[in-house]
Amino acid sequence: MGDFTLKNAGSLQRGNYVIVDGVACVVSSVDISKPGKHGATKARVEAAGIIDGKKRTILGPAAENVQVPIIGKKNAQVLSVTGNSANVMDMETFETYDLVIPEELANEVVEGCTVLYWQIINDKVMKQVMKQA
Repeated sequence: MGDFTLKNAGSLQRGNYVIVDGVACVVSSVDISKPGKHGATKARVEAAGIIDGKKRTILGPAAENVQVPIIGKKNAQVLSVTGNSANVMDMETFETYDLVIPEELANEVVEGCTVLYWQIINDKVMKQVMKQA
């Protein structure tokens, strides 16, 4: 699995990133219960997958550590566009690979432009088209 760090479940906030069942997710809500007579404080973290949008839940002690993905933000040049896919070259490592073009960027991604993409665990996601100077 890719790079991650650890954080207490009880310290997560809406909008934070967390790994649930091996999938990078964005936190949509955190509910912290009060400690009971015989129990510790519990946290219920609801999150949606960054890639698939599927809802996932973590339920456990608030003091328990959860995995938080380290997201690498990188630039790549578009070499070619075929349908909803772009063949890109990383501008640091010169590796080439295909990225899915998000619907909201479909009209902006053209051959020769620079895009920002995120490296999340084992996935690469195109996030935006960089404006040319």
